[in-house]
Amino acid sequence: MSETTPQPPRAPHLGGPAPHPGPPHPGPLLPAAPVPGPPAPQLTGPGFPQPVAPQATPVQQPVPVPHPPAADHATAPQPQPPTPQHLAQPSTPQPPTPQTADPQTAAEAPRTLQYRFDGPEDAPVLVIGPSLGTTWHMWDRQVPELAQHWRVFRYDLPGHGGAPAHAAPSVAELADRLIATLDGLGVQRFGYAGCSIGGAVGADLALRHPHRVASLALVASSPRFGTADEFRQRGVIVRTNGLEPMARTAPERWFTPGFAAAQPAIVEWAVQMVRTTDPGCYIAACEALAAFDIRDHLGRIGVPTLVLVGAEDQVTGPAEARTLVAGIPDARLALVPGASHLAPVEQPAAVCDLLLTHFSTAWQDAPSAAPVPPLVPGPATPAAPFAPLAEIAPAPDAPEAVGPQRENRHERGVKVRREVLGDAHVDAVNASADPFTEDFQELVTRYEWGEAWSRDGLDRRTRSCVTLTALVASGHLEGLAAHTRAALRNGLTPAEIKEVLLQTAVYCGIPAAGAAFTIAQSVIQEETTPPA
Repeated sequence: MSETTPQPPRAPHLGGPAPHPGPPHPGPLLPAAPVPGPPAPQLTGPGFPQPVAPQATPVQQPVPVPHPPAADHATAPQPQPPTPQHLAQPSTPQPPTPQTADPQTAAEAPRTLQYRFDGPEDAPVLVIGPSLGTTWHMWDRQVPELAQHWRVFRYDLPGHGGAPAHAAPSVAELADRLIATLDGLGVQRFGYAGCSIGGAVGADLALRHPHRVASLALVASSPRFGTADEFRQRGVIVRTNGLEPMARTAPERWFTPGFAAAQPAIVEWAVQMVRTTDPGCYIAACEALAAFDIRDHLGRIGVPTLVLVGAEDQVTGPAEARTLVAGIPDARLALVPGASHLAPVEQPAAVCDLLLTHFSTAWQDAPSAAPVPPLVPGPATPAAPFAPLAEIAPAPDAPEAVGPQRENRHERGVKVRREVLGDAHVDAVNASADPFTEDFQELVTRYEWGEAWSRDGLDRRTRSCVTLTALVASGHLEGLAAHTRAALRNGLTPAEIKEVLLQTAVYCGIPAAGAAFTIAQSVIQEETTPPA
């Protein structure tokens, strides 16, 4: 970095106590890739210097990775992807071991996240978050430079990087766990940078905890990630086949073809990050992204925001980035040439320079005399809890099940119908409706989906079992394909669907069950076949 880079304002120590030091252990790290400096990123937005060109300096040395913490910190063993020994060239002292918030009982574990600190204890805190399927090590090449100016706080998503596998059903829940972790450390105000789902967490924090966020960077992020159907389909594939299909296709989603061909060691390192992720937590994160949609709330993000995206990102590309910039009042766009979805790994020097420039010049001090604003309601957490486990959970102890209020039936019914059957199915039904059938579709939406499917007495997995059985028993097999697809997305495995249909053979008859097996087999093959 150039010596003329503006420095961030020094602030009173906000980082809380440092993690308990552990004995130094050598460990795997992000392979050191001889990546040349990229072309200058394209920066737009009011007040952003033109142009800002990343320095063509050597790639930052990787940060050594410690072994998992001791068992008394309630942290699960941390599997790490292997790294070729000839690429592991640590040149800095061993960092402290990763921690979960301390003290922490087993009952409190789901409320917090696994974390680590780097940098001076008296510096302002900068929180950086990972993307789905990665660990905090995706930021290894930025940390040495960032930690010269900030107290860098990195965290792992649940079930990633050996973190405890307590699945989080929504982005808001992930943000709440992060806030709980920071609260336990005495960190009140911080800058935040996050990649992909890590960016979604940052946006949620800026919406619901605006007094906590001093500055924001959204990397490879979006106000809505693809479609809900895409992420629920991904969950079906993982539930059926494990994480290998996601690991195998990660390189084409994360890197440009040229980088993947030139850096096989880094590609293998990335693949191993996915393979060592807990499948249930991965599925829960997919569900969280399926429900995430803040397009109507962007105007309420009131902190200085950098939107950074790889020019060749095919997952959350420049179009999504421009949507963020257009909606957030104080946002600037940085387009990084020669980078895809994991721009911090593919173009580390460019991303580091952009983050340094943004957080050094757009750090908003909290007003000293102003009262803390009330929390702003953010995107709603899905009403039905997501259970990634393979067995049907017992009905929760809850008050007597009642349907929603009459005036909310249609709105609620539309939401539940889309979540269960998928947007494509509902859109097709709505497109085929005409004046003769539209009242019937309204009845179905309010009565079937806004009342029966919306009750609290049974979870959606159990309702899918009941629905499949009822369709076979009544002979209404025309609806079986849609509800087999819904059952998969509600968490049933193909083996469980097979058991349901075998049970119908006993009570509904062999011919009916045989026809149902034919329909269900076709749907299961279509839904669970991994991408080529």
